[in-house]
Amino acid sequence: MTIDIYFFPPSPPCRAVMMLGRYIGVHFNVKTVNVLKGDQFKPSFKKLNPQHTIPTIEDNGFVLWESRSIMVYLVMKFAKNDSLYPKDPEKRGLVEQRLYFDMGTLFHNIGSYYGPVLLGLADQPPEQLLEPLERSFSVLDIYLQDSDFLVGNGLTVADFSIVSSVCTAKAVGFDIGRYDNVAQWYERCKKAMSKCGFEDVNEAGANIFGGFYKANLKS
Repeated sequence: MTIDIYFFPPSPPCRAVMMLGRYIGVHFNVKTVNVLKGDQFKPSFKKLNPQHTIPTIEDNGFVLWESRSIMVYLVMKFAKNDSLYPKDPEKRGLVEQRLYFDMGTLFHNIGSYYGPVLLGLADQPPEQLLEPLERSFSVLDIYLQDSDFLVGNGLTVADFSIVSSVCTAKAVGFDIGRYDNVAQWYERCKKAMSKCGFEDVNEAGANIFGGFYKANLKS
């Protein structure tokens, strides 16, 4: 069965869902929502999703948004095993914690720091928000000090979510090389996700995002 996905290529959450879906063999019918042109505010889309956010999926009449919820849903319904979203309470608890860390801390701080320039509201990022962003990466580096991936030595949905955030930061000029564990993990993800769109979905979309940002940045 094909699932409709409302998608915008530069969006980190959209990229995470697309890669995860490809990884587990989900076939998407892509419907582009250009948020820069206000497509998300069209009545037809707001009727589907009153929060008018992307990504949004529609699976045989079931509508869901919020990328991390979508990824969990897709894995629970379509994955061949539970490795990406473990049933073990402790492992699942760690996956959930990493997802919430991404949503509430890492992705949030990336958006807060780079967003004003991206949206044309400023010509330089707010200097006072650099420290929280760097602290987020320091915490992420600690998460990765004893394992290949974010929860153990295999991919989980947390890796798909967070690598899209990190890829975005990298594309706008953040130096992830200062964080050894993060940089090594990023390369492992790139290899492990190579057949599900790491380059043509994740990095390509992030580079579009980076281009928007750099076009508005004043030296």
